[in-house]
Amino acid sequence: MTAKRLTEDQIHAMIASDPDAPEATDAQLAQARPFAEAFPALAEALRQNVGGRPRADQPKVAVSLRLDQDVLARFKASGPGWQTRMNRALRDAAGL
Repeated sequence: MTAKRLTEDQIHAMIASDPDAPEATDAQLAQARPFAEAFPALAEALRQNVGGRPRADQPKVAVSLRLDQDVLARFKASGPGWQTRMNRALRDAAGL
């Protein structure tokens, strides 16, 4: 089943008929301000809270490593967190 391609006129008609998202008028666009100017406190809070996990004291390093298939399969079979368990096994083997 292939999707029916809409013409540009059909797309514009669908946009224009959406009561929840009317097209902005020239007057509205002339009054528009940058987000940071309209909501300075919120913009600053968003800049400070970029999300993600906290920075590690000793960040991991991405490497390319060739392993035997059965070794990798054994770690992966242990479920989520297998990379952490593999790292722990390597640390133990290195005496760290």
